[in-house]
Amino acid sequence: MTTLSFAVDADGVALITLNDPSKPMNVVSPEFIDDLIAAIERVASDAAIKGAVITSGKAAFMAGADLKYIVNMIDGITPEVAYEFSQKASVPMHRRLETCGKPFVAAINGLALGGGYELALACHYRVIVDDPKAVVGLPEVTVGLLAGSGGTQRLPRMIGLEKSLPILLDGKTVGPAEALKLGMVDAVVPAADLIEAARQWILGTPDPVRAWDKKGYRIDLGLLNPANISTYANRPAQIAAQTQRNYPAPIAILSCLYDGMQQTFDNALKLESKYFAKLCVDPVARNIIRTTFVNKGEAAKLVRRPQGIDKKQFTKVGVLGAGMMGSGIAYVSATAGVNVVLLDSKQEFADKGKAYSAKVLGKLVDKGKKKQEQADAILARITPTTDYDALKGCDLVIEAVFEDRAIKADVTRQAEVQLDPSGFFASNTSTLPISGLAKASVNPAKFIGMHFFSPVDRMPLVEVIVGKDTSQETLAHALDYVGQLKMIPIVVNDSRGFYTSRVFQTFIHEGMRMLEEGIAPALIENAARQAGFPVGPLTLTDEVTVELPWKIVQQAIEELGDQFVKPCAYNVMQRMLEELKRPGRKAGKGFYEYPEGGKKFLWPGLKDAFPLAAQQPSVEEIKDRYLAIQALETARCLEEGVLTHATDGDIGSLLAWSFPTWTGGTLSYIDTVGIKQFVAECDRMAKAYGPRFEPSTWLRDRAARGEGFYPSTAHA
Repeated sequence: MTTLSFAVDADGVALITLNDPSKPMNVVSPEFIDDLIAAIERVASDAAIKGAVITSGKAAFMAGADLKYIVNMIDGITPEVAYEFSQKASVPMHRRLETCGKPFVAAINGLALGGGYELALACHYRVIVDDPKAVVGLPEVTVGLLAGSGGTQRLPRMIGLEKSLPILLDGKTVGPAEALKLGMVDAVVPAADLIEAARQWILGTPDPVRAWDKKGYRIDLGLLNPANISTYANRPAQIAAQTQRNYPAPIAILSCLYDGMQQTFDNALKLESKYFAKLCVDPVARNIIRTTFVNKGEAAKLVRRPQGIDKKQFTKVGVLGAGMMGSGIAYVSATAGVNVVLLDSKQEFADKGKAYSAKVLGKLVDKGKKKQEQADAILARITPTTDYDALKGCDLVIEAVFEDRAIKADVTRQAEVQLDPSGFFASNTSTLPISGLAKASVNPAKFIGMHFFSPVDRMPLVEVIVGKDTSQETLAHALDYVGQLKMIPIVVNDSRGFYTSRVFQTFIHEGMRMLEEGIAPALIENAARQAGFPVGPLTLTDEVTVELPWKIVQQAIEELGDQFVKPCAYNVMQRMLEELKRPGRKAGKGFYEYPEGGKKFLWPGLKDAFPLAAQQPSVEEIKDRYLAIQALETARCLEEGVLTHATDGDIGSLLAWSFPTWTGGTLSYIDTVGIKQFVAECDRMAKAYGPRFEPSTWLRDRAARGEGFYPSTAHA
């Protein structure tokens, strides 16, 4: 099976059409590399062929590397193997194409990213279709790698260093007009003219020798250029500030540019492959690709959906509660083409909930991302009401009312009687066990948890919680709904706090506990950001308010009594609420002060309320505590069966509360550290900070066997 077709017309112009029948998009794979190398040699060796046009038989030109292949390849790879992989695409394919003496044109009919755009760069001329979807770029940095088959060397030689940096360091992609302006392509033409425009360039008087292969070529990208000196002097500090030194790819790309621009082109390609190999053996690239692309992509395809159950399409859904969460659920549902009944206790509350959608859509219209008629159609699908009869015939009702069992039970009973016979009921609770809430249902088999995250229109994750009595059909249909919304589901089993809320709380509790230990508040916050969290735990607690985790704790004490183990931040939460009266940002005072019209700052009174210890820990120690406590709690969730797959734990940690992406997620973090080393570190922390860091017998046994959470890291 070939990944491309080859034809030669009467004028001697070859047409190479990329069209891998085994994949929805063309990707760089070993099979493709072999096929294209053979096609290049055919063009080079046949005197009757004047040149070749490379295009695609699919909607996109080429999407870059096959990430499934890449993640499997780089997991445990040696630098030597990674270097050879890069060199095979770089030299016998792209470099041979470039230097074979025949002109090649890339006829870019759709998006060309990564290895796809590197192929276009290796061609002598680039024609792109005039279509905003036909974006080009080199986004390898976003997966922890660099463009390893000539991209870091050709692009700056073509368009200059400064214009290359956003493409290479930030992974920026651009449409046809901007690509032409930057010099990334040579012509923009209508779709109907694409192949002919490419042919005509070959039939003209093309020069098949690149500028850098001509005698006397001088590069303006070295240290004699003052602008370049400034770039190389300032960019490392900027990259360090942006990445907190957790992501090696940007600095490797900058180093590759700096070193490569001072070498001959062929030596620069070897250098690029060395940097590519260095990134391949670093676990960060594996972690990012595996979780954020491969496993997230599988989740989006509903990999956890039970088999053998007919797919359900939703047309009418009820949302109970028009607060921030309910309004968001209504918006994403209406955007997906579903008619929504948005119900609240007062009409003004329901109307306010619909107004949220109007506000979001208004901003999208202003930015040109939606047309007014599209926005109007979405709004027309939302019916705000106080009447439960309006729910009649709903395929699904989602309650998003207060975290109060009695209120939830009441709305469940009133709404269920209106459901379509094939419909089911979902609770958006973030902490209350689903099996307990299902007791209010007339049919617990059709009761499930669907935990959305706020703001719903910007948070793509849905935690689907299976109760003790939830049927497989209900689970399948809940996943169908998440898929219809084009969101990402993870599936967990019932427990207090489920997975995401349970583990997220360990982060804010640990931060508050550090405060009680006398660690400087600024150190608590800054160490979290250096670990890769977007904000520190004190900031986060202020945002959700101390009242929320305190209420969760009080509910647990009420229901479990002496069986409940109080969290390590119990005393701090109690003092902040009862003694210091500082519940959080909503009240204008928490761990931070919030001056009106000014920038927030840490409350100076913290030093008196929680006196500083004479000895302060290192930043690294605090970072390790944050990462370890969350990873350890995730392992407990897997042990207890709350999680059934490590991938769900990793996806959930990245998407629900922004666990650092460089780790690949909480369980990938354990594998990255090495499970034996992780258990040893937890033992050390348990002695220093308390039994919450104590590994379970189950985890110790895994460590003794060298059994990580992913097969390829089993002996890490």
